[in-house]
Amino acid sequence: MLKLDALSCGYGAVRAVHDLSADVPMGSVLALLGPNGAGKTSTIMAIMGHLDIHAGRILYDGADITRRRAIDRTKLGIALVPEGRQLFPDLTVEENLTVGGYAHPLARDRINRERVFHFFPRLGERKTQLAGSLSGGEQQMLAIGRALMAEPRLLLVDELSLGLMPKMVDLCLQTLLNLKREGVGILLVEQNTARALDVADQVIVLSSGAVVFRGTAAQAKAQHSLFAAFLGMPDQMAT
Repeated sequence: MLKLDALSCGYGAVRAVHDLSADVPMGSVLALLGPNGAGKTSTIMAIMGHLDIHAGRILYDGADITRRRAIDRTKLGIALVPEGRQLFPDLTVEENLTVGGYAHPLARDRINRERVFHFFPRLGERKTQLAGSLSGGEQQMLAIGRALMAEPRLLLVDELSLGLMPKMVDLCLQTLLNLKREGVGILLVEQNTARALDVADQVIVLSSGAVVFRGTAAQAKAQHSLFAAFLGMPDQMAT
């Protein structure tokens, strides 16, 4: 579904990612890991169309979308769950969801909202509540739900577990697994490396914008020294 072909991207003349190649097939999870400043969020922003492309290509369903506008990518079925959620705090849950479906006909709004409430019944119970008054976990549910309103076939998720209680992390990760079973491709950037490896099929580790590891989740778990050197985790955490 998604193919990054020797992608280099950054901010103006500054390159944040160098020569990155990656694939996200339908119904699979690619975990993009690495320390702060490694280029993970920059990769996601490049895929969404919000970052300068210096070299390489972004292919989606075999079509080159490297120079396509961000709104065009959304209409093609690419959606983002951003780091920090970035909700509209003064809008209700329902209004935030409606904003998420702006690229589709309004007639789809009710259908997509009901799908979100199926995944997250708590949002249905709080649909008239202002987003800014929700708990952190509920806000993360809403951020995922807003992305689902775009009817994505490819979902980009940036730092899902940040600031969440473990039970809420479990719920959100289970939702990603359910979407995976429906055939959605997922690119996951996640600070909780152990949890990311629990749901990922493939793993890429970046350091200073360059790939230092590529393989399956099982192979990544076996790379104890990699975890210690690039992810700041003690060796025993990789087992």
